[in-house]
Amino acid sequence: MINRTALRAASRAAASLFALTWAIPAMAQTGEANSDTIIVTGTLIAGSAEDAAAPVTIITADDLLRAGSPSPVDLARRLPVSAGVIGDSSQFDTRSQFAQGVSSVNLRGLGPQRTLVLLNGKRLAATGGGNVPLVDLNLIPLHAVAKIEILKDGGAATHGSDAMGGVVNLLTRTDQDGLLVSGDYRYVDGSSGDWTGAASFGREFGDVRVFAAGGYQRRGELRMTDRAFAWRPFAENPQGGFTGGGNPGNFDFNGTVGGLVFEADEGCAGLGGFRSLPGSSADLCQASYLGFTNLVEPEERYQLFGDVHVYLSQDADLRLTGLYGRTQTWLHTSPSFLPTIAPSANAAFGGTGLFTIPAYAPALADYCARFGAAAGCALDGAGNPIEPALAFPIRFRPMLAGGNPLFASAKNDRAATRLDYNNDSYQLAATFRADLGDSYYFYAAGTWSRYNAFYQVGDSFVDLLQNALAGFGGENCAYASPQSRAGLSAAQLAALAGTAGCTWFNPFSTGIAANAVTGVANPNFAANGNPLGLSLQPGAGLVNDSATIGHFYNVWDRVADTRQMVLDMVVGGNPGLTLPGGEVQVALGLQLRRDRFARRFEGGTNLDLFPCPGSVLNPAATCNPETGALGFIGAGRDFSVSRDVAAVFGEVQVPLANTLSAQISARYEDYEGDGSTFDPQVRLRFQPAEWLVLRGGVGSTFRAPPPNQTLADSVILTFIGGGFRAVDILANPNLRPEKATTWNAGAVVESGGFHASLDYWRYDISGAIENEPIGGMVAALFGTSGTANCGNPAFAALQARFTFAGGVCGAANVQRLATYAFNSTSVTTSGLDGEVSQEWELAGGDVQLGVAGSYILAYKVGEVAVAGVPVQPAFNAVGLLNFQTTAYPLPRTKGQAWLQWRGRDHSLRAQVNHVAGYEDQRGAAIFGPNTAALAGASVTAGKRLKAFTTLDLVWLWDLDEVTRLSLVLDNVLDADPPLARLDQNYDPFTASPLGATVKLGISRSF
Repeated sequence: MINRTALRAASRAAASLFALTWAIPAMAQTGEANSDTIIVTGTLIAGSAEDAAAPVTIITADDLLRAGSPSPVDLARRLPVSAGVIGDSSQFDTRSQFAQGVSSVNLRGLGPQRTLVLLNGKRLAATGGGNVPLVDLNLIPLHAVAKIEILKDGGAATHGSDAMGGVVNLLTRTDQDGLLVSGDYRYVDGSSGDWTGAASFGREFGDVRVFAAGGYQRRGELRMTDRAFAWRPFAENPQGGFTGGGNPGNFDFNGTVGGLVFEADEGCAGLGGFRSLPGSSADLCQASYLGFTNLVEPEERYQLFGDVHVYLSQDADLRLTGLYGRTQTWLHTSPSFLPTIAPSANAAFGGTGLFTIPAYAPALADYCARFGAAAGCALDGAGNPIEPALAFPIRFRPMLAGGNPLFASAKNDRAATRLDYNNDSYQLAATFRADLGDSYYFYAAGTWSRYNAFYQVGDSFVDLLQNALAGFGGENCAYASPQSRAGLSAAQLAALAGTAGCTWFNPFSTGIAANAVTGVANPNFAANGNPLGLSLQPGAGLVNDSATIGHFYNVWDRVADTRQMVLDMVVGGNPGLTLPGGEVQVALGLQLRRDRFARRFEGGTNLDLFPCPGSVLNPAATCNPETGALGFIGAGRDFSVSRDVAAVFGEVQVPLANTLSAQISARYEDYEGDGSTFDPQVRLRFQPAEWLVLRGGVGSTFRAPPPNQTLADSVILTFIGGGFRAVDILANPNLRPEKATTWNAGAVVESGGFHASLDYWRYDISGAIENEPIGGMVAALFGTSGTANCGNPAFAALQARFTFAGGVCGAANVQRLATYAFNSTSVTTSGLDGEVSQEWELAGGDVQLGVAGSYILAYKVGEVAVAGVPVQPAFNAVGLLNFQTTAYPLPRTKGQAWLQWRGRDHSLRAQVNHVAGYEDQRGAAIFGPNTAALAGASVTAGKRLKAFTTLDLVWLWDLDEVTRLSLVLDNVLDADPPLARLDQNYDPFTASPLGATVKLGISRSF
């Protein structure tokens, strides 16, 4: 239930404010509170639009149509005030993992969690499946939207938490009369293309207005291999989807003789891997996982929206709205992940911190017979292995180059792991509004929203994998359990391996028929020869069978469910106070919110079922810490957390003079168990001339910690030490709201067909809620050498956050990292927004020439320390990629220029979109001499991400009064995104990977 203390505090404050309001002489005014008056985002009181005291940009449905009806992710990317957009298939950045099929808007680059997205002024539940809470634009029906209002300033005083960066309010149509249907097809080279269909109906039936809309979108799959810029060799970008823990992998082929020395599988190059320095101590295979992933995942999406507006009387009305949206997509990813934890003593030959392929294993015998002592094998006089082959958990994986046969199909010919991702969004809202006499109005609303994210994860049980390496794999193995092998000698184990239903798994390249992505055959595939006379039946150790793989590799479901209940009450109007500029307007309100977040972990991903690596073989197994039984993806416990919020708020608009007015607002918000905030804001509007408006404001704003970050753990995956590693984000009950002070000053000029606006903005954030910067933690502990501060007492607490293979501290040995969300350092950002346009008549139509853009002056981040160690020095994030820092990619300049002509039947528009170049700030370890991989070569490409400029053309043709055709040519010049030293070889937060596209559309009204 709602926290009673917070409710009482809010109620007392509300009562005082209401009493003050009604005490002002009130009832002698002639002004009316009109239910149909538009309330502009950023204020509680009816007002004007883009020249208001608050800096609000309005994008109408007609604006979207003339710009080619961009998709939500395209629209968010093009907005000059938005930077660092989560969308498409960016599975490699921690901020966008588990967010497939989702699209966000990120005002000021402060993070999508700091942009409040509203539908008709009502809150929507944020996503819970990804690592950043955000509202999913994809599930809001843009075809039903009449306009989008963007408040480019902190909006907490009016709208509450999450509005720190600003507010995006999507307002649906209220004036449609009749049926409108539309559809389009977008051609994308290398893809089956994108389809869109929509229908909407609106009509008034007496005192009832009805509006309903439905939409369908289908996106075609676009693979990494379909774009040359995304599919690059190791020498061009060693960070471009390569791993030192692949298959072909890296093994010590002679056990512990002479210490651990790992060498590349001899089949590395033949299967498309990059072998760094053959014959040296740095002989490693760098295998690629990129070809199994997509630039765009296949998606199907549906939206339904309904709106019933009932005019109860001349002075009262009731509005009921409902939204349902669903996205179904599929994540294509690596055939298997590398194991980052070692098998336990419950597995055959387990408990050593390494994976072991015993000397008696047919796969090792065959491998050594093929490649001999030159490949590192220790052999007896007959050429048989006398030592096991060993593998660090992070230096190999069971499947990569050959794909995963469990997922092979006609549609998935590369046998990538294919996982279901389904997102469902709901919103139900009821709004009652009534005029109270001639002076006041009353507003009450209830909103329920939910976002349910279902997604699958796939991974290997490390103990079952180790059993299969030792000949005790398979579901029917009689000797799988540790009890069945208790007391047996090595010779006895060798005699039992591969018998009584037990099967083998071959981890070497000899078990791979061909590279599943390129189709190149493997000359060393075991089925083509049998030098030792071993059985080649499935499961015998040379040719891997699906049953053995399916025993240790499984897929499980996870669900993240976010729900929100909001109750709002507002009283506003004219209290009877008149100043030289006119009548004072007031609004006072109360809001109660309940936020709920729940997650469910199925099967192997649930720590209550499998807390330890050995749990899968021995239910009584224990371990500390409880890492789960899976090698990579991590595990968690089911949980459900909730939090109640109570707020009281108010606003006064004061017309100080005919040309000068003030907007004063404040909000007190109390969070159950997480503290409270008070946030005032003052805005001024001055109009010294009919054609000029000056505006400015200052205020405070805030964002409360999401309850899942204070009460629940999560797991992400990120690049550390040459490969992806599991990173735990542990619950931090000490998180407190982050605060910010915001300033804005601007001018708006309107004269004839000329329009111009310029705004300066600044945010000073303290205690920013961020995840600890992984890149900084890694750099601080390991330095450029990979072991710089290992064992240093001053770094002991930081080192304790890492788990290492074999217990050996080093960047290359990292298995896992423990981090927290925390109240980080200060952030100060400022910049300029501007827009200029001129309209005139030409050639029987209207011409508009315009330019709009944003220029970031500074984004200063203070020093960040973790466990008492400075891990991220103070820096200015503007113009930087900001990989693995607390900032998003921040090009300094972003904008568009356009030329548009609108005639009676035709409309033509040409638009140039521009993103300035920016730098990857990582140092010599990334861009300097790469001795381990390229023998001293210097790889500097991608350090400077070049400017990204595209040209779009749009043609609209009204065949008659009810039928319209459209042709949209996006990125006409087919510009490729600039190279970035990231997994996908470009920055997916900033640039589109589609290249030139052609979209044909038709709409008809009835």
